[in-house]
Amino acid sequence: MKRLMIGVAAAAMTLGALGTAAPAVADPDTAFANELNTYGIYGQKDYNAWIGKIACKRLRTNVDPDVFASAKFVHNQLETGSTTDQAYQFLAAALRTYCPDRLPILNQA
Repeated sequence: MKRLMIGVAAAAMTLGALGTAAPAVADPDTAFANELNTYGIYGQKDYNAWIGKIACKRLRTNVDPDVFASAKFVHNQLETGSTTDQAYQFLAAALRTYCPDRLPILNQA
């Protein structure tokens, strides 16, 4: 009887642990690509994510001293025919996704 109760308790603990498992975290690169698509910006997911991460790094290291330089960098990386608005939309999405601490620079635009 004691073994049965221990087994039931162990099963209950296992089920309880499974029921409280944390939800899976979405891939930020996929979320970023999905947001870009809403702005009409397409292209390879990995490439766009890389550009977004590089834009953040350029801001952190002062390669791009302001939002205008960063948007120009992004615009130069986008497909031919992309608009200036799309470059700023891309940059805003990159900042939200990869470096939210840099979001205040958008106030410059």
